[in-house]
Amino acid sequence: MLVVLGTLSTPLAAQLETPPEAPPPVRNAIGFGFVATLGAGWQIEGGEVGFVRRYFKGPLGALSASARIGAFIDQGAILGGTKGVVFAGTLAARTSTISLAQLGDDISATQIGFDVTLEASGYAGSSSPMPEGSHWAALALLPGVRVGSGPGLRYALVVGPTVFLGNGKSNVRGLLGIRIEMPLARRESRP
Repeated sequence: MLVVLGTLSTPLAAQLETPPEAPPPVRNAIGFGFVATLGAGWQIEGGEVGFVRRYFKGPLGALSASARIGAFIDQGAILGGTKGVVFAGTLAARTSTISLAQLGDDISATQIGFDVTLEASGYAGSSSPMPEGSHWAALALLPGVRVGSGPGLRYALVVGPTVFLGNGKSNVRGLLGIRIEMPLARRESRP
């Protein structure tokens, strides 16, 4: 009876295997997105592309530098509401993502979380209808929802206030951003 009990209590080979580890996160990524100001009258709508450096410990989640190109759009016009071109350079710092939910298994789970981005931008526009003139700076505080984790794609939706400063005037508008971060390939070590 002791032999049978010892045999039944022995772990099976499948129970002894360690689960595979999740791949290490990739630090560098390329970001793509759509950015638009919100409100009545003339708005800015355009795309952005940038470099993102991710951090995985501490309160800092990522630093990024990006370039934007867009147009001034008259929200009241039915046809022909586009005027001029606008360019911007942006530096941003993002907090670490606070997890709200997790989808999938423990090894390759997809995280849904909340973070806050602080952006500083410099704009230059041609045929600018904005009261700040053709050159202005902007500061934005953008709370957002982020989906994705680990080495894969990450998606974000950010909405918050931005302050335009230029020509001795200031203007507060909403800013909407839809962003995708694609990790850069990792260099393998050579033997």
